[in-house]
Amino acid sequence: MQITPLLQHIVKHTAIHSKWLNTLSFMENAGAKKISASEHKEQVTLLVLKHAAEEHRHAFYLKKQLAKLDENLCKTYTQPELLAPNHTKYYLHSLDVKVCRYLKKHFNLSGYDLKFAAYLFVTYAIEVRADELYPVYQQVLSEAQSKVTVKSIILEEEGHLEEMINQLNEFSPDWKQHAAEIVKIEDEMFKMWMQALADELQIVVN
Repeated sequence: MQITPLLQHIVKHTAIHSKWLNTLSFMENAGAKKISASEHKEQVTLLVLKHAAEEHRHAFYLKKQLAKLDENLCKTYTQPELLAPNHTKYYLHSLDVKVCRYLKKHFNLSGYDLKFAAYLFVTYAIEVRADELYPVYQQVLSEAQSKVTVKSIILEEEGHLEEMINQLNEFSPDWKQHAAEIVKIEDEMFKMWMQALADELQIVVN
């Protein structure tokens, strides 16, 4: 699916662009909460805390970017202030459920071990997606000479991906083949999300 035309349409319209920023902020915040939910009650590493804090900061940063468009828009994460709200709100949860099923089947994990493994693989898939989506969005922003920028997020997401790869190397020697399957799961969900956005905005995206 070509996402550039969709993002170009979004950036052209202030009200829609505000909802898009708010939608990204919601998803970053949801990711941060997922990370916190996966934490062990006592054995919490510095890296996990860092990652959760940075995802929360991304949510805050994106929310602040709204003021560059219209500070009166998208004050909350309610349905009318998000794009494709149903797909958006259940994206990470659905991915987490599907990944947990996959990991149960292939690693026979449960309890905290399952939560942590799901955190590793879900976060990896999301970081791969972020490394694709944010640069395209930034290019569209730059071409439109928008005041909005996501350059700082791009740099941090690249660092997150490297950190997840390091942790996955410790988790399993054959993590790459499992990660590839989980990325496929995420890719299908992403396409459904993009299609929901296109349908809502009445844009034909191939």
